[in-house]
Amino acid sequence: MGEAPALFIDDVQRSFSKVFDLKLNDFDTAIVVGHKTYVIGGTGEPTSSGVRIFNKLTGEWVIPTILGTKPESLKGFSCVLLNEDRILIIKKNSKSNESVWFLEVDTQFIRDQKNKSETEVVAWSKGVIGNAEQPIVISGPSGVGKGTLINMLMKEFPMMFGFSVSHTTRAPREKEQNGVHYHFTKHNVMEEDITSGKFLEFAAVHGNLYGTSIEAVDVVADAGKRCILDIDVQGARSVRASSLEAIFVFVCPPSFEELEKRLRARGTETEEQIQKRLRNAKAELEQGQSSGLFDHILVNDDIKACYEQLKNILGISENINAAPIIANKVFDLPVDLSLSKTDEKILINCGTAEQNVVLDLSSMKGGAPARTRGLDMYGFDQ
Repeated sequence: MGEAPALFIDDVQRSFSKVFDLKLNDFDTAIVVGHKTYVIGGTGEPTSSGVRIFNKLTGEWVIPTILGTKPESLKGFSCVLLNEDRILIIKKNSKSNESVWFLEVDTQFIRDQKNKSETEVVAWSKGVIGNAEQPIVISGPSGVGKGTLINMLMKEFPMMFGFSVSHTTRAPREKEQNGVHYHFTKHNVMEEDITSGKFLEFAAVHGNLYGTSIEAVDVVADAGKRCILDIDVQGARSVRASSLEAIFVFVCPPSFEELEKRLRARGTETEEQIQKRLRNAKAELEQGQSSGLFDHILVNDDIKACYEQLKNILGISENINAAPIIANKVFDLPVDLSLSKTDEKILINCGTAEQNVVLDLSSMKGGAPARTRGLDMYGFDQ
């Protein structure tokens, strides 16, 4: 655990409310960050995951805007402040893979959201044991063959890759299934989620919104798979500007004349539709090849050769073990637990249990509005 003395968190929390007489409810816990006190627990109800802030400079309470996905219940938990910008929360009487949460109070994401809204903002982020493979952003003009390349990857490595399901506000078409072809949602709901920073990219098309949510990418990673995002150049630019660390691949044709030939060979579109796609393709080719946005540019002159190049970029071959990532062993955390902090490790004292638990934060990455990954949790005998 290192040589630095352990800080016993629960003793600090218990003494705080007595000194400042904040009159906390039964399920509330207070954490001091500078001149602000963050009270987690809300109204005192067992299922509450509310947050309120006491500003010592003004003597006033503030109810912040709460972003991210909240824990289902915070009836029993212990918490500790990390680096003055986020609060680590360990849920009692929970499974180890559901026990770790972070409430961000002054990270870069929070500061950006505060500047946009000019109000107090906090955000929840679920802690995840282990890491996830880098997502892949694949872009290219219509007709270039990127869909074929993605289908080839999915067919050869079905257990390795997953496809993010986009959101849209348009109505489902015949045989389209919610959650399979798209996540169908209401316009006002999606607008609110976009404002809350829950989308990596979005666009308005013919009065409807389309976009890729952070949750859609996280769901694929949670399943132990590598997420593929098939989006246009504008969307790729938005993803590049986000906190998502991805590999960006642009697929282009050997010539513009060849692209037009492929589009016409489909025989599924009117001349007007073809001309529109060609105009869009010309703009995308100019942006994709000259902006420095993409890490790799593939020329699809021959689909099989292009596919082999894509696999080389991703570091995979037909001989690779394509099984999903095996999750860490899941175990139970007791009702009776307390926390102490040493360096980048948290000791979870499990009371009368035969084992205590260490939460290692040294490789922590990510955060709100996505998951916080790279954690390690393991037990040791007392």
